[in-house]
Amino acid sequence: MTDIGDSIPPMALTRPDGSSVSAADYEGTAWVLYFYPKDDTTGCTKEAQEFSAQMAAFEAAGVQVLGVSKDPPKKHVKFIEKYALTVPLASDAETDGLAEAMGVWIEKSMYGKKYMGMDRSTFLIGKDGKVVRVWRKVKVAGHVDEVLAAAQAL
Repeated sequence: MTDIGDSIPPMALTRPDGSSVSAADYEGTAWVLYFYPKDDTTGCTKEAQEFSAQMAAFEAAGVQVLGVSKDPPKKHVKFIEKYALTVPLASDAETDGLAEAMGVWIEKSMYGKKYMGMDRSTFLIGKDGKVVRVWRKVKVAGHVDEVLAAAQAL
């Protein structure tokens, strides 16, 4: 499980356009890596809209943002178009991918049935590539503002 002071594990994610993204793409830059369960669901949509609304503020603070789910790139394209999102998204569809390595792909339970799912979590990574702040089991309301404040304080 990735925690404060850790480096981000190697990652090979796919952007909606099919290109790849890795931690090396953020070398020397502070960035936010947020994991969310599923495109086009209530909480995930609100979170993506709020990150999109604050992208200029994150950029002004010199901090990039990347949202990650297990959804395939084609689903990200539809999600982005439907809500005019500006926050960059990527797909972590691989078994034993980044979500597993960071400890955010967890066993969940609904109506007594257990299943694997994404724990809504956010990581603030410093310019040195080390995690400086972690939010797990995120509640969407007010979360993006809290992450932005932490990013601006770097």
